[in-house]
Amino acid sequence: MLQILTLLQLVLIVGIIVYLTANMIYLVRLEPVSHLLDDPPMVSVCVPARNEERGIRACLESLLKQDYPQFEVIVVNDHSTDRTGELINGLKDPRLIALEGEPLPDGWLGKPFALYQAFQKAKGDLLLFTDADPVFEPHALSTAVFTMRERELDALTLMPKAEFGSFWERAVQPVIFGFIGSLTRFRKVNSPDHKSAMGFGAFLMFKRFAYESIGGHEAGKADVLEDVLIAKRLKKAGFKLLVADAKRLFSIRMYYGFREIWTGWRKNMFLAMRRSVPRVLYYVSMVLAFVLTPYLILAWNVAVGTGILWLGLSLFGVIMVFAASIKTCDELEMHRINACLFPIGAVVMAAIMINSMIQILVFSRAEWRGRVYSMK
Repeated sequence: MLQILTLLQLVLIVGIIVYLTANMIYLVRLEPVSHLLDDPPMVSVCVPARNEERGIRACLESLLKQDYPQFEVIVVNDHSTDRTGELINGLKDPRLIALEGEPLPDGWLGKPFALYQAFQKAKGDLLLFTDADPVFEPHALSTAVFTMRERELDALTLMPKAEFGSFWERAVQPVIFGFIGSLTRFRKVNSPDHKSAMGFGAFLMFKRFAYESIGGHEAGKADVLEDVLIAKRLKKAGFKLLVADAKRLFSIRMYYGFREIWTGWRKNMFLAMRRSVPRVLYYVSMVLAFVLTPYLILAWNVAVGTGILWLGLSLFGVIMVFAASIKTCDELEMHRINACLFPIGAVVMAAIMINSMIQILVFSRAEWRGRVYSMK
């Protein structure tokens, strides 16, 4: 029995590593562009902010320091109960437009409605929808606009450099980011001939015509996964989208500590699995089988004393998994020692996925930023 499990485990590990390696070949990585653009279009940056006092000032200041010549920043204070509004109003810049959010209408979720309000004030030919916590390098807008032009894109969505602080961030976030990256089939999402799409809410740039043609955020006003679903609508309508790595352009510390990680990902996980119980159970099994069980199989072989062949095969599996974990650390620009934490992160991620499923199926709700939404 143990020998069969050892062999199956090794086959699974090899299969996943081959897939991940092949997938990463198609990942586009953007490098900064510093030269001036001819006839640069106006860019409207739309920022929703609800209880974002921790990062809103750094985010807005980094946007206002862009070397791009024509842009405006429209920030919507979405009924914050902390110092968000005060910090926004403390910034004085003619390019900054601060709006107080209107009451949330029936049928809308908070973030899509805040972005919709920002869009209504936007003057730009290009629309950038972002969050209130990324920090942008001065060349971020110039590079994005250059990429849109050079590749003749209708939309561009970028992955930031991830910042990690606490133990739980270093244990859980890399496993989740690796999981998302593995599910994003870069060759397909960047092919105009394939319906697959992905969107990252930290950076979604559209040509105005393309955005308006698909109904913008109004067409997805009840979408918890508004970034992914608006990208899917865009591809379905025949527009050209590029998904790219942009670690050199901006960074984000997404969640601080265990509680934020749990509640933040819980609202998304089951919906990202298309509300499918079999899909959740499958991915939970795959994550644990790749990140955790190789170590358990090795320990079992050692304890039972199955012989040098099976011990060697199980050890080889662990070495490959650990090497993949180190590669993930390198990709995320983390210290390699954090690879030791990934089995813990896999267990927590699996628990979040199960809890997300329970929240939707049993309690029919999703919670974020002090709002509770019905998911019936």
